Amino acid sequence: MSLFTGSGVAIITPFTEQGNVDFDVFEQLIDFHLTHKTDSIIVCGTTGEAATMTNEEHLECIRFVVDKVNKKIPVIAGTGSNDTIHGAYLTKEAYKLGADGALLVTPYYNKTTQKGLIEHYTYIAKQSDIPIILYNVP
Repeated sequence: MSLFTGSGVAIITPFTEQGNVDFDVFEQLIDFHLTHKTDSIIVCGTTGEAATMTNEEHLECIRFVVDKVNKKIPVIAGTGSNDTIHGAYLTKEAYKLGADGALLVTPYYNKTTQKGLIEHYTYIAKQSDIPIILYNVP
């Protein structure tokens, strides 16, 4: 049996003109997906501008979505990073915040070997009990 099934939406992160996360619009987007039967929400993935966020913004967005969804559907937190230690940190924090899974993008700047990728993902996976999903943006 799969933990995550159906339609999972990689939600955008709305920002104000001043560059702050617009939590009012964010809440509307979450409500839309809950109302229209989305099966899971992915927060802070590449579609969610995670690479442009501070750690504080990143974790606050995860916390916000987890709280608003309130266990109605799974929340998958984007926690990938070029930096293995940083990815492990975000994954551990997402788990503490109540995310149901972590989405890890393949490191996208520094090219690595297949062995290096396996070591990267294995290290992160061992740092938390949260299920992880691997993905690549070529």
